[in-house]
Amino acid sequence: MTKVYSVAVVGATGAVGEQIILQLEQSDLPIATIKFLSSPRSAGSTLSFKNEDVIVEEATPESFTDVDIAIFSAGGSISEKLAPEAVKRGAIVIDNTSHFRMAEDVPLVVPEVNEEALRTHNGIIANPNCSTIQMVAALEPIRKKHGLKRVIVSTYQAVSGAGNLANQELFDQTRAVLDNKPVEANILPASGDKKHYQIAFNAIPQIDVFGEDDYTYEEHKMINETKKIMSDATLKVAATCVRLPISRGHSESVYFEIDNDNVSAADIKEILSTAPGIVLEDDPATQTYPQALNCVDKRETFVGRVRRDLDEPKGFHMWVVSDNLLKGAAWNSVQIAERLVALNII
Repeated sequence: MTKVYSVAVVGATGAVGEQIILQLEQSDLPIATIKFLSSPRSAGSTLSFKNEDVIVEEATPESFTDVDIAIFSAGGSISEKLAPEAVKRGAIVIDNTSHFRMAEDVPLVVPEVNEEALRTHNGIIANPNCSTIQMVAALEPIRKKHGLKRVIVSTYQAVSGAGNLANQELFDQTRAVLDNKPVEANILPASGDKKHYQIAFNAIPQIDVFGEDDYTYEEHKMINETKKIMSDATLKVAATCVRLPISRGHSESVYFEIDNDNVSAADIKEILSTAPGIVLEDDPATQTYPQALNCVDKRETFVGRVRRDLDEPKGFHMWVVSDNLLKGAAWNSVQIAERLVALNII
C-alpha cells in the first residue's frame, strides 16, 4: 500500500506560496491532507487545491500536529519561530527563507546537485537562494567532469523575487511613466534600506542591503551558498546582483574556470545537453539562446551563449535563465519533498 503524507504550506498566500500550491497539484507526491497556513491577516481566506476549497489557517505551533512535510515560505522570522515547532511535532521542514541556509546541521539542497545531503537532515532542509539554484544546477555537471576553480557571476534578476508588492510597484511605475505621471518608489532596492529607487525603465545594482565589505547580502548568499552546496570552501566565487524591470525570470552571466586543459566550448555544450534539469538553447547562427520571457512557468534551467574565454584557456562564459518562482523556489522545494519520498528518507 502506498504511503500518503500530510503536507502544510506556510505562507500559502504569498508569491512563492501560490506557486508551491500549483507545483504540489502537479506533483506525484502522494498527499492525503493539505493545510494552507498564513499570518492572521490572511487567515480565513480560501484557496483552491485540486478543485477543492481549502480555508487558510493562522500558522501556530499546533498547526503542525500530524503534519509530515511542512514547506515554509513566509519570511525568516516566521521560519525561526515555527520551523523548530514543526520539527518538534514530527514534521520535516523544507524552508525557503535564508534563515537556516548556512547552519552547519542543515543541508542546503538542489536535487540535481546534492540530493544525498538530504540524508543528513535533522528535521530542517534549506532551499537555496533562487539565483544560486539555477547557477549551481548549470555548473555542477561541468564541475563533475572537469573540476571548477573560479566563478564570477552577474545577475539580472526579476522583480517578483522581491515579492508581490514589488511586482505591483513595477507595474504601477511603468504605467505612471507611460502616462507621464509622478512615479512613487517605496520598496526597491530593499524595503528596509534608507533610499528607494524607481525600477521601471531602470537597472538597480543592489539587491538586499549592503554589508560592511560593500557586497550586498544577496551577493553573499550566492557566494556562500555555492561553496556549501558544492562542498568546496576553496572555490573562488564573486557575484554582482542587479535588479531589472522584468516581472519574472532571473538571468545570469556566468564566467567559470575549470581544472582541465584542452576542453572546448563544444565539450561543455555536450555535457549540458544531457544534464538533469538543464535545457541547452545555444545556436548563434539562428540567434537561439535563453530569454527570461520564455522561461516563465517552466521548471527547467536554460543555458546558452556557451563560449571559451578569449584570453584564459580554462575560462568559459555562459548565460543561465530560470523561472525564479519555480526552480528558484517553489519547484525546488516540492522536488526536495519528492526526493525525500523516492529515497525513503521520510
